[in-house]
This record gives sequence, C-alpha cells and structure tokens, in this order.
Amino acid sequence: MDIIDLRSDTVTRPSAGMRDAMARAEVGDDQFGEDPTVNELQERVADLLAKEAALWLPTGTMANQVALRVFARPGDDVILARESHAMWHETGAAAANAGVQFTELGTGGVFTANEFRAARKPRGHPLYPPTTLVEIEDTHNRAGGVVFPPEEAVAICAAARELGVASYLDGARLFNAAAAGKRTAAELAAPFDLVSIALSKGLGAPGGSVLAGAREHIDAAVRYRRMSGGAMRQVGIFAAAGLHALDHNLGRLAEDHSNARLIADLVAQSPRVILDPKAVRTNILVFRLTGDGPDAATVVSRARDRGVLVFAFGPRTVRAVTHLDVSRQACRLAGTLLLEAVDASS
Repeated sequence: MDIIDLRSDTVTRPSAGMRDAMARAEVGDDQFGEDPTVNELQERVADLLAKEAALWLPTGTMANQVALRVFARPGDDVILARESHAMWHETGAAAANAGVQFTELGTGGVFTANEFRAARKPRGHPLYPPTTLVEIEDTHNRAGGVVFPPEEAVAICAAARELGVASYLDGARLFNAAAAGKRTAAELAAPFDLVSIALSKGLGAPGGSVLAGAREHIDAAVRYRRMSGGAMRQVGIFAAAGLHALDHNLGRLAEDHSNARLIADLVAQSPRVILDPKAVRTNILVFRLTGDGPDAATVVSRARDRGVLVFAFGPRTVRAVTHLDVSRQACRLAGTLLLEAVDASS
C-alpha cells in the first residue's frame, strides 16, 4: 500500500536535482565565514526579504530561540499570538534558554495593534516584566495555516517601534503566506526588525532556516547561534539544498494550497467535522471533531490503516499538511479516505 504522508511539509525527500546540487556544492568552514555556498544563500535570502544581512541556522526552532536572545533578556515579556509555535512546540525552550515569559493574545493566530498596546508592559515598572519583543507567526501553524493580515502586522510593528519594543516575524512558512496573499516575501517582512524563513517546510530542503535583518542584529545572532550549538562547519551541502529549493520550489506553493483546499472540501462533507473549507488558504488544514464522532486518535489510527498519515493536534483536533511530495491525485484520495476514517461506524 502506498502511503500518503500528510503529517507535515517537513516529511519531503530531497529530489534528484536537489541531491545533485548538494553533491556538487562548494564548501568551506562556515565558522570562519568561508563557506561560499552558505554565503550565497545568506545573500540570496537577505535580498529576497530586503534585509541588510542574513544567517543560516540548522533549524527553525533555533532561529526562534536565537531571535529571543537577540532582543530579550531573562525575565522579559514577549507578546505573541495564542498557540504560537515558539510557545507550544519548542519544549519550553524559551523559558530554559532565553528565560522569557510569553503573553498570548488574540484568537485564530491573529491579534491587533490595539490588543498589543493594551498587553504591553512598560519598562521600569516595579511589578511587571517589561515587554521587549512582539512576535508574529505567519503562517500560523496551529490556527490552520492562517495568513496574518499584512496591514495589522504593519500597525503592530509601528506601535512596537513607538513603544521601544522590537519585532520578530517567525516566517517559517512566509513564502506560503506571500503566495496566498499575492504579495512578495519582502513586503511581508518589511515592518519587522528580524525575520526567519524555513527551507525545510514547503520548500522541500532537508534542513535549515535563515534569519534576516539589520547587520547589527545578525552579528548578535552569530554569537547566540554558537551559544546554542548551531555553529557548524562545511554546511554548504545544506545551503545548496536551500538554493535549489528557492530556485525550483517557490513558484509551486500555490499547488499545495489548492490541494489542501481539495482535502478540506472532501472532509468537510462529514457532519462530524467542524471545518470551513473557505478558511483553508495555505497548505495546512486543521479540523475539529464533534462530540458524537470519533476522537482525533481514532481518526489518525483509522486513516493510517487506510494508508494516510495525519497528525492529532489535540483530543478532538486533526491536522493535515500538503507538500511537494503529494500529488493532486493523492490528495483527492487522501480526502476521501479521511472522510471514511471520520464516518466509519467502528
């Protein structure tokens, strides 16, 4: 039985072309700044995001953690959207590494500038931890690949600058947000002091993320990357995969979005599923299960028996993610099989 793996867009395998690019990569010692392929990737991403400089890191979690270290100090407060990756999916790293606390705002992966202003805690208060950073996740994973409204992001970053608060964009899937909103990644990145993108999500590379921002912030990130154990040597092989992904896989992201919507349209036919297919704009769909239906673990197990792998996001919540390794035909079949898994009598 052929398996249709929709657990995440990180499960992709490097294509033959990507493997060839990795094999031919020119390399050097990146800690000395001498890996030419890494340098090329960093310059490419800085240019794509219209930022002064960029830095390669092995993972998106490390990129998020380094960003916290650049802008916040132990005991500081960081504002972000409810259920953000940095709070929910990094095993408490922000508390353990940066020593910060989080304030969650909004609903559905989004919050407003007014909500930010109301939640922001001033420096010098005798009781409150100072808010030194506001973070936005775009697209928002747990909210179902939600695209953060660009105008609201601009307003939040403007308020942050006015109040002396830094801004960070966790843009692991920023290119998905750009494709869905028909904007450039540079437009979405423009308001923020520091931005990250992941190469191992919808772009299909086997690893790697990149931080981009002002040179002074990237210089600080270099130190915190090393402190986190992320300073590596001949990593041009990873950078080559990233460059290949940027060259070949950016333009096809809309296909993943269309495939996710196809699955959503099929699964939403079940009265046991709570899902608005029109809200599925990118490659992530998250659906809830009604109380009279099976729980998430049961749906995941039934789907696996039918050859479809999905992820339980909660007791009654399931996530599926489309990517370049699943065709439209496979997604159509997956949607049908997921519908069966939800509606099966046993």
